[in-house]
Amino acid sequence: MEALDPGRTEAYLRRLGAARPERPTAASLRELHLRHLRAVPFENLAIHLGEDLVLSRDAVFDKIVTAGRGGICYELNAGFAELLGALGHRVELLQARVYGKDGALGVPYDHLALRVDGRWLADVGFGDHSVHPLDLDEPGEQKDPGGVFLVRPAPDDGHSGGGGDLEVVRDGVPAYRLETRPRALADFLTGAWWHRTSPESGFTRGPVCSRLTEDGGRITLRERTLITTAADGDRTEEELATDDEVRAAYRTQFGIALDRLPVPLHPRP
Repeated sequence: MEALDPGRTEAYLRRLGAARPERPTAASLRELHLRHLRAVPFENLAIHLGEDLVLSRDAVFDKIVTAGRGGICYELNAGFAELLGALGHRVELLQARVYGKDGALGVPYDHLALRVDGRWLADVGFGDHSVHPLDLDEPGEQKDPGGVFLVRPAPDDGHSGGGGDLEVVRDGVPAYRLETRPRALADFLTGAWWHRTSPESGFTRGPVCSRLTEDGGRITLRERTLITTAADGDRTEEELATDDEVRAAYRTQFGIALDRLPVPLHPRP
């Protein structure tokens, strides 16, 4: 991907509340990954506001940085990839298929993740996942504030993308299957269209907006339910009664100002 120009790079760093690293290191990647998860929410509001989901460098930058919004994996990881590239990291886009609750794999190009500097799996677009990049060279368990992760060879079960697939496991449960062949952003257009339109996609069933909090917990607004999860797992839910309360939650918790509320595209039955 073409790297951001210097002005855009500085604007993106301001969005994250981050200083420009002196050089690209594992430590600076780790810090930017954490700040991205805190500052830029995972959100699918565009789907329920009738907005287009445009996968281009300008559209992604304008949404995340200029408009102060978030996005889903294709947008969040694409934007992060350009930032990292501008800071001197070597970044590759990888496609993944997400495991559903029934253990079945999702559609091809279900998810976009990043391989950074040939070693690190960076993913700021999966919602509640690892807080720090995962080490692709580590065969054992990796302890993270988000859980215990394992990156292992995927089983040979007929779903291989060409050999060398990896399975990303969280707390003993497979999260997604990752192909190791680099892709271009345009390769993800079909997956993005499916998630934008299909009643089978979880993204079309209702709006959700979520980010990591500064104390290691998570704040999530799912339709009208505001969910606060502490770092120790303690969870509270608050039902917001009025439209004004919902708009205020978007504004105060996520920095998103809406003049109208998202309406579920394919409501849950």
